[in-house]
Amino acid sequence: METIREEIPSLSSPASTNPNAQLQLSSTDPGNQQSAPQASASGQGEPQPQQESPPLQKSEEQATTRNPHRQAARSGVGRVRADLERFGPGKTIPPLAIDEAFAYCRELAQAHYENFSVATRLVPTSVRPHLASIYAYCRWSDDLADEMEDPATATQLLDWWRGQLDACFAGQATHPVFIALRQTIAQYRLKPEPFTDLLFAFLQDQSQTNYESDSELVKYCERSANPVGRLVTQLARLSSTQAIAWSDSICTGLQLANLCQDIRLDAQRGRVYWPLERLQSLGIETKSLTLDSPGAAACRGVMDWTHVARRYLCDGLPLVQQGPLWFARSVQMFARGGLLILRNIDSQGGDVWSRSVTVSKVQKLQLMVRAILFPRSTAIPACDQPRLDA
Repeated sequence: METIREEIPSLSSPASTNPNAQLQLSSTDPGNQQSAPQASASGQGEPQPQQESPPLQKSEEQATTRNPHRQAARSGVGRVRADLERFGPGKTIPPLAIDEAFAYCRELAQAHYENFSVATRLVPTSVRPHLASIYAYCRWSDDLADEMEDPATATQLLDWWRGQLDACFAGQATHPVFIALRQTIAQYRLKPEPFTDLLFAFLQDQSQTNYESDSELVKYCERSANPVGRLVTQLARLSSTQAIAWSDSICTGLQLANLCQDIRLDAQRGRVYWPLERLQSLGIETKSLTLDSPGAAACRGVMDWTHVARRYLCDGLPLVQQGPLWFARSVQMFARGGLLILRNIDSQGGDVWSRSVTVSKVQKLQLMVRAILFPRSTAIPACDQPRLDA
């Protein structure tokens, strides 16, 4: 499961990875209305995000995993596996200052997601390190679940990671991700539930390989995707029931869009997220999903499934009218990036097997320009409207 997607130029995406074009932007931050927090010499307090700390280490090792197709799909694969040798179970971790821990999180985000520094350009400098710490937590969780040799190893490591999370909330963090995340948790008063819900979904992926219906898959999204949106929403100091509901809707829609996009990749790793009820109605066998072209019926079925994702994305779009401008602009890129992925799937006739579904450099630039100029817009073009029966 890819929680954080890098294909969609947004705060996460994530969030479930992908040709990441570097967009050249002005150094002016439209959302930067706060001064950057400072890190003290003793390592206590907030980080200084504008100050580049020396990298801890950047491994170019590419891990051998049970899914080589996933390696080709996104950059940075192997970083977490390599870092297990330094920060994994039983390792003695030298004390790290807070600014070093945040630098590690930023580096990890940029290693996996080349557009991270661009996508966060709309975010105030005081918020960026906290966004990086949340990203790093999700990235480690995701890779421990998806990039290990087998489900048993993944389960063991996820259990260890849960122990690290518990230690973080107890004020005993030693892993660089949790040293940084501890500061984020304290500043924004984050609760354990979103973090533990994500781990539950990753553990579920180790044992459950298919879903019977749309409703069962949506329940899965409640833990695999929605917690990421809830955490980012809290960075914008939003906590109303309505804001959370809109955030959940967008994140569920994004997860469904990612699953539409990754049908073949997931099938190659033995997971079928496309609801079995839909496959059965189309007369499609799950084993055909790994083929280069499972047939016209499958492509039509994908196009039909994309309307479910559209409905969730469009239902959550009013979230852009909440919170500060940086948040509205980021949500615009998040939601409309998902709609763009679905539009590109349709432009390929629903064929997600013979070629990858990508977002072009021009499309990425258009998304960012629109987000800057129309941050509060909820207008939905006809091409992105979901069917009424979706």
